[in-house]
Amino acid sequence: MSLSTPLYPCHLAERATFVDFGGWQMPLHYGSQTEEHLAVRRSAGLFDVSHMGILDLEGARVRELLSLLLANDVAKLREPGDALYSCMLLPNGGVIDDLIVYALRHERFRLVVNAATCAKDLAWILEHAARFAVEVTRRTDLAMLAVQGPQGRAHAVALLPAAAQPEALALRPFCGAQWGDWFLARTGYTGEDGVEIILPGNQAESLWTALRERGVVPVGLGARDTLRLEAGMSLYGHELDEQHHPLESGLAWSVQFAPPERDFHGRQVLERARAGGCDRLVGLLLEGRGVLRRGQSIAVDAPVDGAALVAGTLTSGSFSPTLKRSIGLARVPRGVGERVWVDIRGTYQPARVVKPPFVRHGAVRIPLHTAETVG
Repeated sequence: MSLSTPLYPCHLAERATFVDFGGWQMPLHYGSQTEEHLAVRRSAGLFDVSHMGILDLEGARVRELLSLLLANDVAKLREPGDALYSCMLLPNGGVIDDLIVYALRHERFRLVVNAATCAKDLAWILEHAARFAVEVTRRTDLAMLAVQGPQGRAHAVALLPAAAQPEALALRPFCGAQWGDWFLARTGYTGEDGVEIILPGNQAESLWTALRERGVVPVGLGARDTLRLEAGMSLYGHELDEQHHPLESGLAWSVQFAPPERDFHGRQVLERARAGGCDRLVGLLLEGRGVLRRGQSIAVDAPVDGAALVAGTLTSGSFSPTLKRSIGLARVPRGVGERVWVDIRGTYQPARVVKPPFVRHGAVRIPLHTAETVG
């Protein structure tokens, strides 16, 4: 049983509104999505992310296996605790999933994958693991909580033994370390500083209660989505899927082409796309009326007599609580200009093309006035 089910008293006491998410009953919000969002930007928020899949891989050739499966290069992981973000690709370059991989020790790695894709991730990894003699274990005994926000790391570290706190506070971004039963990683999905804590499932409820007693605000799926959108972070099933590759999904930075002899899945497709050009992912700031939503059509030229040639699609969109404007991510043709038009309920509204992130570390990162357009 996971903390993500509504059966734990700590969640029921919060009076959360639950929805089905990848087969889990997950909190949508605990009262006010906007207040939860702003708590993360200003102080600290608490997320139950126990629905994420945790896979441990071990074997003398585990690096070879991961070098084949991942678009990023695990050779970058030199020390225990080093972490790496990567997409796991099909031979056609499509994204099976995006994940974080941690080096636990020389021949052991931990993958944290998305809940909705965990079963197919596991099947894909097992399909290749046998010939590398790698053992794969799904860690259903573990839970995972995230504490995000400018004060989040201090709240989490305060619950460690006093002797461990200085080292935990000194943990570098995108690294993790083990303290007792807890694996603490300085990663996140909000654009703020913070930590994710992987721990035995039977300890999760007491950790949740301890963080709540410190004043950390519980945060549901609704605010998680607006936070990651403001931070310009891709979401599987929106920006990422098996029909699109990382170069057209805003994740070219996560593909490691060097050394040229590393033959990861999808490499040839990505090399052709890099050489010939492809669609790209951009940020949009709505200038007209309405709210940007996933699936809305985009025209790159001004409509004529109300008609327009559709050339792109919104992959994500929402009202930004920080900017108090409607924002989105969209896949558009390469070379698109500084403005596009979005079909909102049959009317094309202008939107400015900007470079994500919109917000990072509590600060607005894009110009909000037309005269300061970012290309």
